[in-house]
Amino acid sequence: MDSNLETKNEPARLNNSSRSGGYFAKKDEKDKAIQEERRKKMIKKVSWGLVILAGLGLLTLPVYNYFKKATVNQVNVSGEYFQSQSRDHIPVGQSHDAYNSNPPTGGWHYETSVQTGIYDTFFPDEQIVHNLEHSHVWIAYKPNLPVDQIEKLADIAKTYGSKIIMTSREANDTPIAIVAWEHLLKIESFDEARIKGFIDAYRGIAGPEKIPDSGFKDFRKK
Repeated sequence: MDSNLETKNEPARLNNSSRSGGYFAKKDEKDKAIQEERRKKMIKKVSWGLVILAGLGLLTLPVYNYFKKATVNQVNVSGEYFQSQSRDHIPVGQSHDAYNSNPPTGGWHYETSVQTGIYDTFFPDEQIVHNLEHSHVWIAYKPNLPVDQIEKLADIAKTYGSKIIMTSREANDTPIAIVAWEHLLKIESFDEARIKGFIDAYRGIAGPEKIPDSGFKDFRKK
């Protein structure tokens, strides 16, 4: 072959090679950009997925705990249900229809509730019903209940602290009554399992207003 012809064709081959190299370089660069964009999208999806899972966890954990608690304590829960007759506030001393349970589990009540704690003094039912509306539990006992049983009730009240009110109540028709909004447990003598089961089931749960409280203490005169 003519060496002059080969020399003439050499620039063309170099030019074609240069073009080919540039094409593949650009293709590699484009592929890398596409892969990087895919990687970023995948990271974004995974991040949002983790955020959603975390959010669902925060939402479902209280629900899970609530149903777990209710299931665990259902064995020990007993008592009666009484539909609330009213949620109206009434002036102190104003008359109203008779409550549908003894002690009352809901209905007409005074505007001011009682500070949660343990008392050996009397409070009007209408005042403590306001506590029940706040989802508190009321431990009401007859004044002639044996002292050892009163102290056992007080120990339970202290164990829970918040959202518990314990008072003497002459009008009880049983020695001990454990009361929540629309729920009532009457017992003839101290029964720790039944009392705690009732409190666990309804304290902070029963009652249309979930109002926090503070300042719980033993207010009895000793």
